[in-house]
Amino acid sequence: MILKTDEIKAEIPYTAGQKHKRNTLIILTVGMVLLLFSMCLSITIGAADISVSVVLDALVHFDSSNKAHNIIWELRLPRTIGAMIVGASFAVAGAMMQGMTRNILAEPGLLGLNAGGVFALALCLAFAPHFSYLTIVCIAFLGAGLGATLVFGIGSMSAGGLTPIRLVLAGAAVTALLIALSEGVALYYEIGQDLAFWFAGGVSATTWEQLEVIAPFVIIAMIASIMLSRSITLLSLGEEVALGLGQKTKRIKFLATVVILMLAGTSVTVVGAVGFIGLIVPHMTRALVGVDYRYIIPCSAVLGGLLVVYADIAARSVNPPYETPLGALIAVLGVPFFLYLAQKEKGAL
Repeated sequence: MILKTDEIKAEIPYTAGQKHKRNTLIILTVGMVLLLFSMCLSITIGAADISVSVVLDALVHFDSSNKAHNIIWELRLPRTIGAMIVGASFAVAGAMMQGMTRNILAEPGLLGLNAGGVFALALCLAFAPHFSYLTIVCIAFLGAGLGATLVFGIGSMSAGGLTPIRLVLAGAAVTALLIALSEGVALYYEIGQDLAFWFAGGVSATTWEQLEVIAPFVIIAMIASIMLSRSITLLSLGEEVALGLGQKTKRIKFLATVVILMLAGTSVTVVGAVGFIGLIVPHMTRALVGVDYRYIIPCSAVLGGLLVVYADIAARSVNPPYETPLGALIAVLGVPFFLYLAQKEKGAL
């Protein structure tokens, strides 16, 4: 089917108005300023009380003999950068999944990607603890792919087709299975303590070595997601419309899937099985900038980074000196939001 010019203008939502363009510019500008502020704030908060002036001094004139400077550089700075990267990655992955599948409930944590990554990590810790972090990241990609494949495979078995609710139900079943298998591996091979961090979720153990490994993957995936953003917008209209506009939908879906697995897989190796980031942020962003993924993807990255950085600050502030699991805090927001979206989709059952 070939659409005429008038039909294209009527169908394509990426001819966004000035309001959406203005909102995008505001979100990116204000969001980046808030992100820098939140990162500075995050570095000052912790068991050791460190002032902003000390943080700035450590960043500009690092002194290896200064205990506070070492805390900032070795512990808090990589942790804060890790939180920003994880939030941006999960948010962009969720936005792409929702656009590609036309499913408002699509999200890496709900559709088995996070659980698949954790299962892959459990196998690595049990059978190959000597693997390099780069190898573990690559295996986490495969684990995330396994989780997604199982979810879509099981969800497609229904006679009624792959509806949003059925997809999430399949995701819940596969997630429970993979988490149970991970816990079984952890108990049998006595690696429960090592794996407990990934079950709870958090960025407290983030190191510069991890950031150096995941940064290239995340940068490449982010650039690719922006390059694919127009095609994702067309896919969100429906595959028939995308085909009519000359899009090679199979190739686009394959490339988008690779990008999603890269973003989700790298994030799991840093933060663990934290969910709902990729569900909450894209919906918030879409309400602000419309349905054009050229705007949704970069804005989701900024807002996702903000969400996780502030959630990590809250994790350290709720019950000091102990830390509340990051995954639990985000779930406090994510579960009601999910129930609200599920209520909207109840007619699909």
